[in-house]
Amino acid sequence: MKRVDHLRMKTEDEVPSDQISSDLKDIVNATKKLASDVFKHGGLGFGTVFLQWVASVAAIYLLILDRTNWKTNILTGLLVPYLFFCLPGVLFNFLRGQVGMWIAFIAVILRLFFPQRFPDWLELPGAIILIIVVAPDLFAHTFRADWVGAAVCLVIGCYLLQEHIRASGGFRNSFTRANGISNTIGIVVLLVYPVWHLITSFF
Repeated sequence: MKRVDHLRMKTEDEVPSDQISSDLKDIVNATKKLASDVFKHGGLGFGTVFLQWVASVAAIYLLILDRTNWKTNILTGLLVPYLFFCLPGVLFNFLRGQVGMWIAFIAVILRLFFPQRFPDWLELPGAIILIIVVAPDLFAHTFRADWVGAAVCLVIGCYLLQEHIRASGGFRNSFTRANGISNTIGIVVLLVYPVWHLITSFF
């Protein structure tokens, strides 16, 4: 009787282990299929998001340069709409929510009633957040995700590049002067994202 009970317990223990092994194989196969689909269909999307982050960092970098001793003659105000259209979706939606509303509200109050406490270097960042918060859905969702936003970014990048080359005294000087190389590289990086987005949109 004890032998029969022992065999029964052993058999009952083996069944779940077989089921677990089968389930693990199913999970592994599903994971491989998911990874394959992501690689095939999500590769371009991942590249676009990655370049959005790179372009945003480059635009912020140019804004910082313009507010330091490395001042430039380019119209950095154009970086405001550029950032609006190229900012990654996660960061854009975060700033468009309650956090961005509070920041925009405080910035407007300080600018209106306490202008002496509102530094000049906060004007462009405050303008970026204000535009993100108040922009209509047509611009915030439709144009941003469409080729229109990428085209606007491309036009801004090309304009900033030619203005920077002109201010530097020529194409060669823009790559040889100490205060020109960093700006030139930053502006060239601005062009990468819109070009990639337009190529993936039409081709």
